[in-house]
Amino acid sequence: MQRTKFILGGLLILSAVVYLIASSTQASAEYFMTVNEVKAEGQAAVGKSLRLSGAVIGDTVQYDPNTLTLTFDIAHVTGDNKEIEAQGGLAEVLYQAVHDPSLERITIVYVGPKPDLLRSEAQAIVTGKLGEDGIFYAEELLLKCPTRYEEGVPEQASGN
Repeated sequence: MQRTKFILGGLLILSAVVYLIASSTQASAEYFMTVNEVKAEGQAAVGKSLRLSGAVIGDTVQYDPNTLTLTFDIAHVTGDNKEIEAQGGLAEVLYQAVHDPSLERITIVYVGPKPDLLRSEAQAIVTGKLGEDGIFYAEELLLKCPTRYEEGVPEQASGN
């Protein structure tokens, strides 16, 4: 009898732990998407926690230092690494994305300090939510600027 109570108590605790893990994982899940995928989802993407990647379109960057509001557009970039390599590498893909007006674009709004790497043809990776107005409200902004790292080894690193 006492052993049955112990087993039932253990199963109850185990099921509670499994439930808490499952519910917290679903609540914090982020979907990694491209600009085309978000546009294709339409209203279904609104309000979901998303991670979005695209090429920064330099002439759309606007920054208000008083409110720390940064607004810019990103253009679609494929998420397939094999396709990126086939097209000449990330720097070439970002360049083509920025200069191809036929590609899908999304406006990003981020509140925070303006990053030094924010420039045309940088790869932006933003985490946030798509608003009803079609604007992506970013809570986190990461930038990659592949052309910055392609110049070779700096002199101090090469031992000269």
